[in-house]
Amino acid sequence: MRPDPASAAAARLACRSTVAPTAGMAPGFTQCNMISLPRDWAWDFLLFAQRNPKPCPVLDVTDPGSHQAALAPGADLRTDIPLYRIWRGGLLADEVADATEAWAEHPDLVTFLIGCSFTFETPLQAAGIEVRHIAQGCNVPMYLTSRACRPAGRLHGQMVVSMRPIPADRVAEAAMISGRFPAVHGAPVHVGDPGGLGIPDLSRPDFGDPVQIREGEVPVFWACGVTPQAAVMASKPPFAITHAPGHMFVTDIPDSQWQV
Repeated sequence: MRPDPASAAAARLACRSTVAPTAGMAPGFTQCNMISLPRDWAWDFLLFAQRNPKPCPVLDVTDPGSHQAALAPGADLRTDIPLYRIWRGGLLADEVADATEAWAEHPDLVTFLIGCSFTFETPLQAAGIEVRHIAQGCNVPMYLTSRACRPAGRLHGQMVVSMRPIPADRVAEAAMISGRFPAVHGAPVHVGDPGGLGIPDLSRPDFGDPVQIREGEVPVFWACGVTPQAAVMASKPPFAITHAPGHMFVTDIPDSQWQV
């Protein structure tokens, strides 16, 4: 059954009054990472995403200056994400619940909506695999890795991953379920020892919150749509607006659209 678009609209309205992470919100609807860059950086980013499709699967690109999203007609990309980050020269300048004022500084912004691993969390839960950050009511833990993305133009940086603890005997099943959604990161990029990704301490994520890892569970890592923010920090474009990690844009598109 196709989810009711009214549910996605209600979720976006709820976003306006809270800064809680959106994991578990509007189940069945696709959530997106977002980055907006001045037009003269848009080609570099499009090429960066094309060269790094695992962490940067682009689902939609706006016309320059547009704050409308084809994935959610009537929504406003300046206001319908619960928390935004404003970047200046590669440095985090502010976090705001309404990006309208910052958006007006650059009338030529091009916005990229990027697939999010939240899309396959509902199928994981339907299979009886607990999604720990949802169960604990916190943000998903995300880590900056030692894996370099393939550079493009002026953009470069390290890949970011999200982590979910999975019982050892269900890791293959979790990989299979998420692998059915290649347009939203797909299968894991790493299983087990975080040192293989250059992550020194799982209890200290670079973004989001730490979660409990129980006996018999294995840390499983998926490519993450916060990778563009790592590229912003490394490459230092003069201006950018992104979602705050874990605070996504809820679309009207059913998750099933991305399943293969």
